[in-house]
Amino acid sequence: MAVARKRQISLIDTPYYHCISRCVRRAFLCGKDKVTGRSFEHRRAWVEDKLLSLADVFAIDVCAYAVMSNHSHLVLFVDEEKAKSWSTVEVINRWHQLFKGTLLTQQYSRGDELIAPLQAMVEQTAQVYRQRLTDISWFMRVLNEDIARRANREDNCTGCFWEGRFKSQALLDEAAIIACMAYVDLNPIRAKIATTPEQSNYTSIKQRIKAALHGKQAEKLLPFIGNEHKNKPKGLTFTIEDYLELIDLTGRCIRADKCGYIEKKQLKILNRLNISAENWLTLTTQFTRRFHGAVGHAEVLSDFCQHQALHRRTTLAVCNKLLA
Repeated sequence: MAVARKRQISLIDTPYYHCISRCVRRAFLCGKDKVTGRSFEHRRAWVEDKLLSLADVFAIDVCAYAVMSNHSHLVLFVDEEKAKSWSTVEVINRWHQLFKGTLLTQQYSRGDELIAPLQAMVEQTAQVYRQRLTDISWFMRVLNEDIARRANREDNCTGCFWEGRFKSQALLDEAAIIACMAYVDLNPIRAKIATTPEQSNYTSIKQRIKAALHGKQAEKLLPFIGNEHKNKPKGLTFTIEDYLELIDLTGRCIRADKCGYIEKKQLKILNRLNISAENWLTLTTQFTRRFHGAVGHAEVLSDFCQHQALHRRTTLAVCNKLLA
């Protein structure tokens, strides 16, 4: 039985979520149809462009993504503090980038003077918009609806393009976050459509590598901030150098012509997370197969289940085995 979305997402426990959208039947998101010989590769750019543009509108940052032939992977970070800092006019202007809004919000956005009762109605509407701009379901709805409409229009057909709804997994701690990001970034290599991370088109890892070559971080992705806690900047608490090295080394191990485990002298990132090399390779090749719910160590997983009124910790045994 499907689990209600509100029982899968709990911002009290974590702002990080892994989301997967899959096409129905033989519908092609991208790739090439071997039966008809028709190529859909150009749709990868649709997804990437729309995804990164939505990150500029929503209070939701993209940590990792990979656009595959019939599905997409995203790792998202919900920034509630950012949304709270927005003024009413900023919230409304952001929402108007996506939808028309109401007649009142349009008048307010133009700077028209409103009487007190109408101003109060605008404030109430803005609060609804503010909540939606931190809502992963709304983010995925706007992303997937746009792609579905464009694909159906191009295919000259109607009906469902995506499966009924996207799948989401709560990533409850650093080990879960970094393992899932690596799993997403290495998707093209596992699927044998790329041989190296820098050749993995329409992925976050390629964006990060391109930026790193110029000594920068990818502009529209959540940055790596290392162990900086003094100023508490927003970002992933690892260094970009460690992460890229880890992805490169893991990718070499995954490739059929480069078999072998990560060397015994593990990278600092794995030492910090206390994950063995063998477990790391399992995590980065079988993440969605091994985990079918929230992912994290026992304590945070127990808290998540308690807050969501879940009676069973279905992934506890796997988490204890692979995240240790």
